[in-house]
Amino acid sequence: MIDLRRLHVLRAVDHYGSVTAAAHALHFTPSAASQQIRQLGRELGVTLLEPAGRKVRLTPSALSLLAHADAIHERWEQAEIELHSEWQEAAGLLRLSAFPTALSSLLAPACARLRERHPRLQVRLREDPVHETFNLLFEGVVELGVVEMTPDNPTLGDPRFDQRPLLDDPFDLVVRADHAVAGRDRIDLIELADEDWIVPPEVVPCRAQTLAACTAAGFTPTIAHEAVEWFATGALVANGLGVALVPRMVHIPPHLPVVRVPCAGNPSRKLLTATRRGARGHPGVAAAVEMLEELAPTAVAEP
Repeated sequence: MIDLRRLHVLRAVDHYGSVTAAAHALHFTPSAASQQIRQLGRELGVTLLEPAGRKVRLTPSALSLLAHADAIHERWEQAEIELHSEWQEAAGLLRLSAFPTALSSLLAPACARLRERHPRLQVRLREDPVHETFNLLFEGVVELGVVEMTPDNPTLGDPRFDQRPLLDDPFDLVVRADHAVAGRDRIDLIELADEDWIVPPEVVPCRAQTLAACTAAGFTPTIAHEAVEWFATGALVANGLGVALVPRMVHIPPHLPVVRVPCAGNPSRKLLTATRRGARGHPGVAAAVEMLEELAPTAVAEP
């Protein structure tokens, strides 16, 4: 009989990329995590870890076992829902994670409405970077996340996560209120090719999307300034230090003398709802997803 706890340690090593990182997430020592996997290998009669320089890596047998482990975890999620047939109503604790813009524009109003529609459902929100939301889902710390699609995310076909489209969040050009294009209904970004640009730093996904939008328009932007927080970007634009692409879901302080101009070609970022495989059928999760889908159109209305 396989010890499912040891199987979870193996899944954690694959998810986090190393025994040390997996041990830290599971509150083990690295030696204890390695011992759990070696013991699992002995139970199955195969080797699951092999040397790789000064480190170790998963063997082909381990990678083969992982496909079954992910399937077992998905079925367990489904079994838990079916066994608790009284879960027909959205009730109990539901924990949600999202990056800052999604938290303020979607999850906060969704939480307020869920309290009215499902009074027995206790919703708890937390703000996290996108990559951390996937870790929290894997660890069972949250049940549902709203994430931005990035190249570093798990793929849509990843067997550990169920990721589904929620909305496309368009980028608007943000300029000073007295800028020459401020009154336009729509702008082709090539017209701003000679402007100074304000972009996020490399650690923020929207940087790559800004550069891709400019490239698609036919130019490479001159990066004059970088800012992580969108309110800081707005302040830089308001002081005439450049122009910027800002997602429509982002709220810019209304006192700033800036305006939004929709862009030709509709550059956008994609937002997804993410759960563990098999967990989307939980009534609380289903109720939250339904509410998020209900609110999504208002979050990206024309400026």
